[in-house]
Amino acid sequence: MRTLPWLLAIGLAGSACSHNPYLDASLTRYQGKDKAWIEKELGAPDARSARFFGGEKWTYNRIAGGKGGPPLFNFKATECQMILFFDKDDIVSDSNYSGC
Repeated sequence: MRTLPWLLAIGLAGSACSHNPYLDASLTRYQGKDKAWIEKELGAPDARSARFFGGEKWTYNRIAGGKGGPPLFNFKATECQMILFFDKDDIVSDSNYSGC
């Protein structure tokens, strides 16, 4: 009976930390934009792939900070991956991110 409150607390803390509200808000600016605008704004994507029902998925990889150790040790960069989903009309229909 004691484990249930702990499991609920851990689940709540884990779900609260899983999203970045600032990044969520910034990705909404790409909604409804076409490929030419996106490529002008962000550059060429690092990867492109076709979607099953038409459209494409573009992936961008960026360095988003990192952690350094004691002096003269390696810096470990945090890589952020942003994914834009285009519909059949080449308009951004959805976006996602990971590692940020």
